[in-house]
Amino acid sequence: MDSSSCPFCHLTVPSSELEWHANSHFEVEDEQLAKDLEFAQQLAFAPSSPPSMNRQTISNLQFARFDGQCSIKESISCLVALQTRTTFCEIKGGVMALLRECLELEPRNTTTILCGYTDHIQSIRSEDSGWGCGWRNIQMLSSHLLMQRKETREVLFGGAGFVPDIPSLQRWLEIAWEKGFDAVGSDHFANKIFGLKRWIGTTECAALFRSFGLRARIVDFGPKELEPYYISLPGSSLGEEVKRMHNGGKRKEIQGNYDNSGNKFSRKSKGHQVLMDWIWNYFHDNNFTQTGNHRVFISDKTPLYFQHDGHSRTIVGIQVKNQHNGMQQHNLLILDPGHRTADLERSLKEKRGWQKFIKRGVHTLRKPQYQLCYIDPGIASGEEVELFKTVDSVFLEL
Repeated sequence: MDSSSCPFCHLTVPSSELEWHANSHFEVEDEQLAKDLEFAQQLAFAPSSPPSMNRQTISNLQFARFDGQCSIKESISCLVALQTRTTFCEIKGGVMALLRECLELEPRNTTTILCGYTDHIQSIRSEDSGWGCGWRNIQMLSSHLLMQRKETREVLFGGAGFVPDIPSLQRWLEIAWEKGFDAVGSDHFANKIFGLKRWIGTTECAALFRSFGLRARIVDFGPKELEPYYISLPGSSLGEEVKRMHNGGKRKEIQGNYDNSGNKFSRKSKGHQVLMDWIWNYFHDNNFTQTGNHRVFISDKTPLYFQHDGHSRTIVGIQVKNQHNGMQQHNLLILDPGHRTADLERSLKEKRGWQKFIKRGVHTLRKPQYQLCYIDPGIASGEEVELFKTVDSVFLEL
């Protein structure tokens, strides 16, 4: 596949998509400029305001207009108008371009596959520290979808073209529940999550994206004895948070050598290497383009929302190293919302110490259960959307 480098973010993209990809950079800037102008006009003509309120109070007042008082269609229209773009530390050129440059300097016995453009969005101590990692991973996954998939950009978040902040995402999840997506999860949260400091997991991630017609899928990894508790962990511990998933959902167990995503899967793997092999096959099992370096490739797959008990991160690629003894060593390449973006950027630019932020070997996988959420291409419609309202998963034994 012919590929070219984007002159703005320096990512390698198929030549046929270069013009659309490059133009998307200007679309984001134009949208922000228009919003800034609109906001300036509002300020200019607004009457004298009372004492300033904090951001959460303002959000509460804005969204109170349609909370439980209007139809789903009206709620969506109101949310599209009121949702707020998330603020984050943007890395010039993009974190994925910097990461690719570092990986191209790796030894010759390594092969790396990365996903395309993805922003790193960190948790903020004063806003979501300790509970917001799931929302931040949804934001990182959204940044990829908006930049890499044109059809998704047109439907996600009402076609806003930007990544919303956490309060806006919470409202979108409530609307997904109101539409009938993940009824079990909705009951667990009593149909309300806006303004609450609640952990979420892959189920909530899938329900939110599915409500826009996106083909979000979940894969569960765990010991055989935990198989009945399949699907995601919204909380920081097992027990009641997991048990709620045993009621009303569906689970599919792998049969043969393929899972439901079409990925080849080897039954010879054992333990947490099962997870590593699945992720390698996920990124490897589709079209990808080669960068200027023959050891680094760019996949057209989405990043993976990576959940385990107590935390979640975003997997943006995987690296395999061929060792002298003939064995292969895998490293996940992750973006952690718990890391400061400034620290990550500095280490990547200096090409020193970045591995401690990004690389995770199989020896770091010490939890009994893991979940992944990814998004297949295309937009669902009709009967497929109705089927998506029941959030199911594929189970693989560790």
